[in-house]
Amino acid sequence: MPEGPSLVLLREAAARFRRRTVRDVDGDSTLDLQRMHGRRVVAVRTWGKHFLLEFSSFSLRVHMLMFGSWRIDDPKPKTPRLALAFDNGTLYFYASSLKYVEGDLDDTYDWRRDVLSPDWNPGLARRTLKHALDVLACDALLDQDVFAGVGNIIKNEVLFRIRVHPLTPVGELPPRKLGQLVAQAREYSVDFLEWKRQGVLRRHWQVHRQRNCPSCGGRLEKARLGERERWAYFCPHCQPGG
Repeated sequence: MPEGPSLVLLREAAARFRRRTVRDVDGDSTLDLQRMHGRRVVAVRTWGKHFLLEFSSFSLRVHMLMFGSWRIDDPKPKTPRLALAFDNGTLYFYASSLKYVEGDLDDTYDWRRDVLSPDWNPGLARRTLKHALDVLACDALLDQDVFAGVGNIIKNEVLFRIRVHPLTPVGELPPRKLGQLVAQAREYSVDFLEWKRQGVLRRHWQVHRQRNCPSCGGRLEKARLGERERWAYFCPHCQPGG
């Protein structure tokens, strides 16, 4: 599943279509795609894992689910979920969920909850977590209402950075650890974005899809944990508990 930093890169690449008019629309989505035909893109935005094309009275929301992808001027040899043609190029989406958001995006999205937004508010995240004391750390980090944009890679790496076991309830985290969890959700996302830009992201994975702990050398554990049952990679020695 593409995580928040990958959506930021899409937003940057698609910025060329801002203030451009949709000249043609195609795709196999059941959404009324022709609604966008002839409409001008007002803004290209993201919120967490949502890519947003804003028009004058509505927006298109694209969520790439588990296996979604996008391309510009380089279509795959199969029918896209959506293809938007502009005078300066064509934007393609595959295996994605499409939805229209009516009205002002500010009425739908709280930008303070997006870990890569200039409006990110760590204090708000911390206050929210204080009302979720029974939630496991691995689930808390994947909660898009708290950490919009954080995905499984970021979750695993953040928990290793702060040496917290994935099955630790939020309420058992000392204040310092809770602060680290919130801070690293943002910091690792920023690092992820820069490494992704450079094409070196996988070189920096400490535990995600790795076999041995980079700190103690011990064997990492891999298990589907939490309510979402997403794969967790962690070191039982360096991240005790659970």
